[in-house]
Amino acid sequence: MKTSHLIVAVTTLLAGTAAIAGPTCTDAPETSWMPQTTMLRKLVDAGYTLEKFKVTKGNCYELYGTDKDGNKVEIYHNPVDGSIVESKVKAKRA
Repeated sequence: MKTSHLIVAVTTLLAGTAAIAGPTCTDAPETSWMPQTTMLRKLVDAGYTLEKFKVTKGNCYELYGTDKDGNKVEIYHNPVDGSIVESKVKAKRA
């Protein structure tokens, strides 16, 4: 009986972890990635305001901030070419 509880607990934990994990953006070596400063400049030039920028475990450049319209965004970019892999937008309130 204790074993079945452990299995349920581990399964629940793993399922919960998978649900919040971000995407995998590339398997390319970091030497082929766009420099972070170049990516940051592209984002600012596109009208984003940056609150947080980081490299994820899934080899993505991840941005938290606002877009040019003031909407809160969380965007995962492929660090090789800067393309958007996944994005979440929370529209600002009128």
